[in-house]
Amino acid sequence: MNISNNVNAAIVSGTIGLQNASDGITQNASNLANLSAVTAPSNDPQEFLANATLNQLDAIKQTLPQTSEGITYDIVGLSVNLNNAQASAKVVDTANSTVGTILDILA
Repeated sequence: MNISNNVNAAIVSGTIGLQNASDGITQNASNLANLSAVTAPSNDPQEFLANATLNQLDAIKQTLPQTSEGITYDIVGLSVNLNNAQASAKVVDTANSTVGTILDILA
């Protein structure tokens, strides 16, 4: 049994898992931030009309298919990705501990 390959595979797997979890957290957080973006009303007529136009475009956008399922989907996604990140970090930590133990035995 080649321990070196198994430890390397665990480290690579954990690192990829951390990157995927990070990407998921970024996407979910971005989706949540987009849901909460609201503009304050303005007294300037031009700005008021510009905001009204943007609100109409946003209303039209809401009728199009969305990539996100909504706030619940993104909050659950954040939780899932947090758990994935913690699990991946544990994989990397365990692999590093294994390398340390192997070095202690061989020394």
